[in-house]
Amino acid sequence: MPEICRFYGIIIQMFFNDHNPPHFHVVYGDFRAVININDEIVEGFMPKRALKLVFEWMDLHKQELLENWKLAQNGELPNKIEPLK
Repeated sequence: MPEICRFYGIIIQMFFNDHNPPHFHVVYGDFRAVININDEIVEGFMPKRALKLVFEWMDLHKQELLENWKLAQNGELPNKIEPLK
């Protein structure tokens, strides 16, 4: 699963040919979550502070995430996205 971004110990990934709706996977230590890009629904568990950072990053890069989703659905390598600073 390609890593598209990493910041503050948070790893953002996307699977190739994954199921809809468009989403990405988040890994933070032992925590795992899946976040729907359009509806911002979270599956799994992530500490509030880390989740807040992920949503802040997602708001800045939503269009890039959707473009990466299309690439990954076509079996293409998604692009790296700028980390949260």
